[in-house]
Amino acid sequence: MNNPIYPGLILTDRYKIIKQLGHGGFGRTYLAEDNHRFQELCVLKEFAPQVHGSYALQKSQELFEREAGVLYKLQHPQIPGFREMFRYKLDGEGYLFLVQDYIKGKTYHALLENRKLQGKFFREVEVIKFLLQLLPVLEYIHNLGVIHRDISPDNIILQTSDKLPVLIDFGGVKETVTKVAAEYANKGGGLVPQATKLGKVGYAPDEQMRLGIINNDSDLYALAVTALVLLTGKEPSFLIDTHNLTFNWRQEINISENLGNILDKMLASKPSDRFSTARQVIQALENVPYSNNLATTQAPPDVVSTPPVCAGQLSSVTTMSVSQVPVTTDVVKKSSIWPTILLVLVTIFSMGGIGWIAGNFWLEYTSNQNIIVNKKPEKLSDRLQLLGIDQSFFFSLVDEFFYNQYPQKRGQTLSDKTPEDKLWQWRWYAIADKLAYRLETITPDTRRRLGNYSKDDIYRWRSQLRRLNISSTAFNDLTDAGFIHLFSEQTRGRNLIGLPIGQVWQAIATDTMKDLQNRKSLEEVRFAKGSLREMLKGTLQPGEGKIYLAWLQDEQILQVRLEANSPQVLLSIYPPRNYPRKTKGLIEDSPKNQWRGETITSGYYQFVVVSNLDQTIEYSLELFAKNKVNSRY
Repeated sequence: MNNPIYPGLILTDRYKIIKQLGHGGFGRTYLAEDNHRFQELCVLKEFAPQVHGSYALQKSQELFEREAGVLYKLQHPQIPGFREMFRYKLDGEGYLFLVQDYIKGKTYHALLENRKLQGKFFREVEVIKFLLQLLPVLEYIHNLGVIHRDISPDNIILQTSDKLPVLIDFGGVKETVTKVAAEYANKGGGLVPQATKLGKVGYAPDEQMRLGIINNDSDLYALAVTALVLLTGKEPSFLIDTHNLTFNWRQEINISENLGNILDKMLASKPSDRFSTARQVIQALENVPYSNNLATTQAPPDVVSTPPVCAGQLSSVTTMSVSQVPVTTDVVKKSSIWPTILLVLVTIFSMGGIGWIAGNFWLEYTSNQNIIVNKKPEKLSDRLQLLGIDQSFFFSLVDEFFYNQYPQKRGQTLSDKTPEDKLWQWRWYAIADKLAYRLETITPDTRRRLGNYSKDDIYRWRSQLRRLNISSTAFNDLTDAGFIHLFSEQTRGRNLIGLPIGQVWQAIATDTMKDLQNRKSLEEVRFAKGSLREMLKGTLQPGEGKIYLAWLQDEQILQVRLEANSPQVLLSIYPPRNYPRKTKGLIEDSPKNQWRGETITSGYYQFVVVSNLDQTIEYSLELFAKNKVNSRY
């Protein structure tokens, strides 16, 4: 029978089929345009398992719907977002579709094939980077009780936008066919077509292929096979010893012993001999040397010994010494009196400049030294230990601030050979002192995690915010208020994730989330019966904020008035968090004290008040909503 789904067909007056992307045991996959999202591309997966009988089909659909519920839980930028599931009837036949985000990019299988045409494969450093980028995704899904089951170069896409690997085609959908086939056969349904296997031959471990046993280490096994394929350019069947059915890849490539041992452990025949979690693999990989662009961390003089100045590097803040002035007796004898006088004047001014610069350097050095010693006599390492701050993270944070403030010193090692050199060290130490003082204001539990925050924390916050009916934008408003209060030199809205200062932002965000969950900075507005007017009052400390939630119907006239004796108290109004993400706030970070407009959908509206002041301030917030039919105030 010909496939009735063709390019140009529009399903449910929304999804326009562009082309067929693939065909598997559970149905076809299509590229489509979403007419409800400005023709945004998406992927439609048709569920049409090759099973016979009404019972088998009904059971398979139930399992498919259950699997769709699992996919809906996954909220990660390296996993295609699950949009919806819908049924559609065409030519008397019923179809079941799953809709996911479209990932623009090439699969790692395609990338490898392109390289093989040039006689090249993936280098070790590229594979380590690939593993470190993908393992946190596995850690995320495993923590949610989800196992991919079907990892291979075909099911990983290098996304064009951010150059990160994206995990596609979770094997749970394919597993439904296997379960249905087995259960249908047990009920006397007779012979059925062979069900789709759980995993790909050569990539999935033996216990998964033969017995259907899967665990977290099953995914880690398949990921290690994928790494070997990228390194060697050969499929697993060419890397397996046919006598004992174990991988024998070392004769194919020459890689570091550390990485080789990690891959061997991931590929162990016995599941008990493998890494049990993705986190364990990440920690092992972090000990494998590979090239990076991180600046060398500097340390103050009381923590480690002073390293020598890098060869061939000169300080960009230099002064001209007397010996550098090109004055010789030969030059004087061969020159006229005026050039000689000019040369003498240059020398005098140079010497005067040296005295002025050296004097100022010495004053600043001795001043800084006295301030630091009198204020914090203990060593910096002792202070960090008391604060529970990781020393290596803290040094990288100080480096970031130091080189931003003194870019001319970037790439140079600080020494203490001269008073000027020692002054640079004390400038570094003065920055360290100020940063340690700022970090003291962060709660101890979140402060101890500095250096260990990751994107997984952000994904967990999103899940928690969803339960609180709060958008990420409103959450960021509160976090930014506290962050900018501590670090006023930072720019609001800048992407800091991946930088040392980004760790501080995430620590503040962690405290912000705790304040929301214990309702310290969150309040739900409950209008009195028969009234849609409410007057709210509060007090904000420096850098604090508060979110008010109010349930409103669509097409109501809303009026908001903020009373605070300062333009540094800002107001933002956001529609319900389930509204399309591209929608901006009704107003954002506005110093204006009132707003009037129409609600655009029903749900919890978010009213955010933040203070950029350095002092405590009181405020009042009035909310008034009225139906559009009778909208006169």
